[in-house]
Amino acid sequence: MFFSSRAHRAAQTLTGSYEVEVVSLPEECDFAETLPFELYYIFKRYPEYKERIRTILQDGKAIGVRTVLRTPENILLAIHAISVYSQHNYIVTWLPKLLRDKHLPIISSADEEHARAGGSDLRQAVETIERDRLWFKRLVLIDEENKGIRPNEQQLMTELSELIYPLQIDYAVHRVIADNANERTEVAQTIVKALLFIGPIAHILERYAAGIGKIFAAFTDDLMGEAAELTALRGSGFGWGELAKRSRILLPVLALATYGAYSVEHLIESGRWALGGVVFGLSAVALSLTTAIQSYFLYRRNVERLKKEGKVAVEISSTRLAITQDFTNPARLGLFVGAALAPFMGILGAYLGLMSNGWVLAAIGSTESIVAGLTVILAGRINNWRFRRKLQKLLPI
Repeated sequence: MFFSSRAHRAAQTLTGSYEVEVVSLPEECDFAETLPFELYYIFKRYPEYKERIRTILQDGKAIGVRTVLRTPENILLAIHAISVYSQHNYIVTWLPKLLRDKHLPIISSADEEHARAGGSDLRQAVETIERDRLWFKRLVLIDEENKGIRPNEQQLMTELSELIYPLQIDYAVHRVIADNANERTEVAQTIVKALLFIGPIAHILERYAAGIGKIFAAFTDDLMGEAAELTALRGSGFGWGELAKRSRILLPVLALATYGAYSVEHLIESGRWALGGVVFGLSAVALSLTTAIQSYFLYRRNVERLKKEGKVAVEISSTRLAITQDFTNPARLGLFVGAALAPFMGILGAYLGLMSNGWVLAAIGSTESIVAGLTVILAGRINNWRFRRKLQKLLPI
């Protein structure tokens, strides 16, 4: 006979949303596959606690695992303030260390003065993150029969909370970085999701205006993709003045891409299919691909600043940190991957002899949009899957 009273209860407050998984029958302790992972973790690593938990459940109590589903706004604001005013728009260089080890980020007096001018208190921001970091995942005792909670039961819950400390911290790091990236690129993600549907529709025009349709179709995607790139970087703390300087490169690229898109029809008509496919693919993503490359150099320059200020160890790879930080948000990752794939899709279409098919042109020109849109939509599930795989490694064989 299978017993299970495990329940999922979701709630949302002004500070964040959370869910509670509840185990209330002692028989559930014997069915590991139905237990919340936190209790399963305790039973595998510390089997001596199984009978103690079973005793509590037999006495009319229930144990709940409360998990925060979205980082509270006050923590996100604190992270943004430290990132922008002290860490040159970086998160990955200091936040995991603060959450895991309470290793405080280096904040100079100039940083504090800069933050105060912007209406932020960096010391208070650090205290907020440090104070609330363990609230992301907690074990709670539920008195279902209103018998009262005894001191020995309170002590057991304290011990259990200490046992799952590694899970609490790992989940806090996972949740905060994912939600911070989502917060910084909310507008960009909206644009990317729109591109997933708008791009193919725009390319249908090629059926009615060959040549001109290619230009319009290619740049519908690319201009909106560029807007997504810029808003993602703006959300990460880069100023408009800093981003505007990049126009000196983007304008020539735009002109070259326009000429390339216009010449695709001639290349196809003259039988140069492969070259036409490459040119069309590059023209469709020229702006976004250029911006993606520029973004890497922006982050790399900033990590060099952090090293000079003593906020990051000199021996750590600047290239690796720049790529990691840049691609913490799914909008940036999806746009880059999609832009990199577009030329190869063009080559594939050309060698298959499909470059005269309007729907194939739509797919090639929208590669960036489709990949980016799917990345944004699936990012949460992918991150959660990777996190679960990481947790599995904490269990004994």
